[in-house]
Amino acid sequence: MLIFAMKPDHDGTIAVVRDRKLLYSLEAEKDSGKRYAPVGAPGLLQAAELAGDLPDVIALGGWKPDWQVTHRAIGAGYTGPHAVEQRTSRFFGKEVRWFSSSHERSHIMAALALAPPDDAEWRSVLVWEGETGAFYLVDRDCRIVRHVPVLDEPGGRYAFLFALADPSFPAEAKAPRLGDAGKLMALAAYADPGDADRETTEAVDRILALPTVYPPPKHAFRDSPLYDAGVESPRTKAAAALLSSRLFRIFADAARAHLPAGTPLLVSGGCGLNCDWNAMWTGLGHFSSVFVPPVANDSGSAIGTAADALAHFTGDPRIEWDVYRGLDFVHDIEADPAIWQRSPLDHSVLARAIGEGAVVAWVQGRWEIGPRALGHRSLLAEPFRESTRGRLNAIKKREGYRPIAPCCRAEDTDRLFHGGFEDPYMLYFRKVRSADLRAVTHVDGSARVQTVTPDTNPALHTLLSAFAAQYGAGVLCNTSLNFNGLGFINRMSDLTRYCQKRGVDIMVVGDQCYRRL
Repeated sequence: MLIFAMKPDHDGTIAVVRDRKLLYSLEAEKDSGKRYAPVGAPGLLQAAELAGDLPDVIALGGWKPDWQVTHRAIGAGYTGPHAVEQRTSRFFGKEVRWFSSSHERSHIMAALALAPPDDAEWRSVLVWEGETGAFYLVDRDCRIVRHVPVLDEPGGRYAFLFALADPSFPAEAKAPRLGDAGKLMALAAYADPGDADRETTEAVDRILALPTVYPPPKHAFRDSPLYDAGVESPRTKAAAALLSSRLFRIFADAARAHLPAGTPLLVSGGCGLNCDWNAMWTGLGHFSSVFVPPVANDSGSAIGTAADALAHFTGDPRIEWDVYRGLDFVHDIEADPAIWQRSPLDHSVLARAIGEGAVVAWVQGRWEIGPRALGHRSLLAEPFRESTRGRLNAIKKREGYRPIAPCCRAEDTDRLFHGGFEDPYMLYFRKVRSADLRAVTHVDGSARVQTVTPDTNPALHTLLSAFAAQYGAGVLCNTSLNFNGLGFINRMSDLTRYCQKRGVDIMVVGDQCYRRL
């Protein structure tokens, strides 16, 4: 069975699944597209070419209507844990099965499809994102048997706090900005919930009590001390820490009250990218295990809709997958030999250059799905100097308060960081043991570590081993290789332009190394 699934609107993605195997997950923003972009005609044509055959199933993710144009929802619509539509249709002359389910279900089914196999009788699924905030109890056959609404718009409320404090965010706007929640996560580490004074606490209470933040009611908070206070002000940081704590507590209390203890927890939705919350779910003690997919946000919605269609027609949503299901790198030009000296990659020589301060654009194989750079489209640098973090943020043209994450050999993780568990998708915070890792240690002493093994990423593991042989630790800075506001770089023309403009010292593409002359 060949399934061709599409996620409409922002974070547009096409997923192609054949006989339970994820062939491709193509996000519109990748290959230097605009962040959160919808799928366009070039993406559709590219996905059609890669699919190889006409599909057996067309699966369309549901979405809310554009009220300025029409009151009709797209497909099965945005909400509804049981909202499914199915009919026969024709696709370029072939009779196909047309399937649609709600956006809410796409998150549920993505978590179920990507989670490691287990023999649990029940599974708990949490979907918390911009609009939906709910738990679902799912039986052994992946049927939703209990729906526990908790709090609408948890991600939207989180992003609204950043907008409230940001003078550049207008008092009248249609929606919170999609990138603000991630920035607030970084700011929350600069304070403790107890740092919030009475007025700040009252403002957080008001945010939690809002009926909706779509559109953001910033104008109604003109009397608040957080209004245009500046995102880096002490009061904003305290509010971020308090809101983060309060949101988690609301959902944790609901889990204890309404879900059976000892079930596996599967987390989906954009809030699943909050590493602090993920660590707190693991430490809660109510669940037997916690799984967060690398595409917890809307980048995984097309996969979820494909899995939902698979479950509808076969009874089982599970698919075979790995995180490197994007496109291969495009060699559309040759690097200018007057600027770049090309040679075969020598990991020991490269490790020495990194240790001496070189920043490396590292490209291997197919791009990683989801928003995190996981060693196929990465900027790498040494982890010891605090100035390295500043240089990487300057190269990426992003705020200085934002941390830089490390990648680390799995065998070195417990020695350098608290908690020896593997985290190949960079989805949890853990405390840093080593005082030497200044470039990757956030202000609260934490780091978001990608653990690397020879099986998950052999090329990066080889480089980390070469670095460990010379500098005593198999750990490097690892941040995404992209222009600000765009998705991962995926062609040589963009790569050379980026590195030449941003002062990147070395490019590695596969087994070839390009050093700036």
